Amino acid sequence: QVQLVESGGGLVQAGGSLRLSCAASGRTASITAMGWFRQATGKEREFVASMSAGTTYSAESVKGRFTISRDNAKDAMYLQMNSLKPEDTAVYYCAASRFWSDNYDIPPAFHYWGQGTQVTVSS
Repeated sequence: QVQLVESGGGLVQAGGSLRLSCAASGRTASITAMGWFRQATGKEREFVASMSAGTTYSAESVKGRFTISRDNAKDAMYLQMNSLKPEDTAVYYCAASRFWSDNYDIPPAFHYWGQGTQVTVSS
């Protein structure tokens, strides 16, 4: 099993920045990919960014603004979010996969989830 804990969410004005962190524990050696998803009120969970074997993937809506990174030595993953917009408001979830896949941009590709951290961007 893998446990994931997010931190770093909060309230920020449009145009501001936040850095989310995800701490992994447990059988972290089994992780093949990690990613970030978000879910706004009344909407489905959507892909934000992911990384596997040194390759990163990002949703079109966040390209050029959000950067995903990972520190394997610390079993941690980060999401640097710049130029935030009100439409980025959502609960952000950290996720980890234990299988290899060609599609790390859909929730079913991930097996472990954090509890989520709220990001609110005011206009």
